[in-house]
Amino acid sequence: MNRLSLLKKMLPGLLPILIFIIADELWGTRIGLIVAIILGILQLVFFAIKDKKLEKFVLIDTLLILFMGGISIALNNDIFFKLKPAIIEAILVAVLAYSVFGKNNIMLSMSKRYMQDVEINDQQNLVMQKSLKNLLILMSLHLILLLYSCFWMSTEAWAFISTALFYIILAGYFGIELLVRLIKNKRNPIEYLPIIDEQGNFIGKASREECHHNPKLLYPVVRLYLFNKEGKILLQRRSEKSDIEAGKWDASVAGHVQYGENLEEALKRECLEEINYTIDKFDLVHSWLYNSPQSRSMMFVYIGVIDHKPTANIKEVEEVDFFYLKEITPLIIKGKASSGLAKEFPILRNIVIKSKKM
Repeated sequence: MNRLSLLKKMLPGLLPILIFIIADELWGTRIGLIVAIILGILQLVFFAIKDKKLEKFVLIDTLLILFMGGISIALNNDIFFKLKPAIIEAILVAVLAYSVFGKNNIMLSMSKRYMQDVEINDQQNLVMQKSLKNLLILMSLHLILLLYSCFWMSTEAWAFISTALFYIILAGYFGIELLVRLIKNKRNPIEYLPIIDEQGNFIGKASREECHHNPKLLYPVVRLYLFNKEGKILLQRRSEKSDIEAGKWDASVAGHVQYGENLEEALKRECLEEINYTIDKFDLVHSWLYNSPQSRSMMFVYIGVIDHKPTANIKEVEEVDFFYLKEITPLIIKGKASSGLAKEFPILRNIVIKSKKM
């Protein structure tokens, strides 16, 4: 259950409070309490018929209306009924507090239960923890004000604080969160990648961050090896800021396929971005699956010919240089080459051997 679902389930429980206020003004406190209790029971029956099951939250809320309202009628004192929303909110505050400071994040567990196909990575978990902590502070302050209104403020003030103010605070908080997220996304637009099946067919899209932290999502990567007339292979040394195999020697060009691109378009774009080189002719020679605990990608390997040493775009890669096959082997042995280069090295060797025989 996410926070929005939780708020939707809380809304019916606040309706008896509003009805109580109206009935209290028209017919007195005792009648108001009876009307509120009857409404609570009718709500429980309605949701049981509608959803074909007893929703736990609605059931607990209705039982509290019956219990607290019954005590208020018996003692002819509406204070017990007024405490009912405070009890519900106190439970929510306790759940939030345990999720923020306890060993287990109950809110995260509930979210995973309702979003079974979504993997929440560490970064997203930290963002959620921060959001829950802010929400805990707001709800704790509101709870204190609500308890104060039960004993020392008018019934009308209590009704406003327990209903309208509660939703105004939450709507304001989530509204600010959404606005901040939109501003961040505008400054740093989300990069979406195509999601494919193991046959290479397009089946959807996901953000780059999701793809890098969810091994259930398979996304395509293009890789290009450029050969010169001497049979040397151009390699790039990956950026030290890269989140994958930083600083290691890799293919001449390597990068993601952006959502909306085909493989060839992505390869041309990456080639221009990384080594300032425009390429028109290239051939697909191999494809293979890359698996890691964090991500999963389909590598599409291309080869091409180049007649000069291009310049590296230092915003993308550290440097570029030509290597003979025999010079690449020590890089792999010493761990200075990427796992992709190590995996694809036999293919490169076969290409060079075949070219010499021709």
